[in-house]
Amino acid sequence: MKATIWHNPACGTSRKTLAILEETPGVEVTVVEYLKQPYTAGKLEQLFKSAGIGARDALRLRGTDAEERGLKDADEATIIAAMAANPAYVERPFVETDKGARLCRPQDKVHEIL
Repeated sequence: MKATIWHNPACGTSRKTLAILEETPGVEVTVVEYLKQPYTAGKLEQLFKSAGIGARDALRLRGTDAEERGLKDADEATIIAAMAANPAYVERPFVETDKGARLCRPQDKVHEIL
C-alpha cells in the first residue's frame, strides 16, 4: 500500500504518525514536508473531501495568526486560499492512502486508512 504523509518534522504528532507508517509492513511511504512544498488549493479541497471534513476542521489556530486574521469565521474558499498561501495554517499531519485521507490527530487515526 502507498501512503503519503504531509509532514512537519518539528511536530511530535506528525513524527509519531510517520513512525506508525514506517513500522507498518507493506506500506510504502512518501513524505511531503508541506512547509517546503506547500499544498495547492485543489489538493487541499481533495484531501478535505476524502477525509470527510471541512477546511475549518483542518485550520490550525495554535501558533498562527489565523484567528486574528478572521479565518476561524471565514468561508471555505477563503480558508483554503489562506492555507494554500501559508501552509502553516493547515493542521497536521494529513495522510492519504487508497482507502482515503485522514487528519491524524491523534496519530492513531492513521489506522483507519491502513
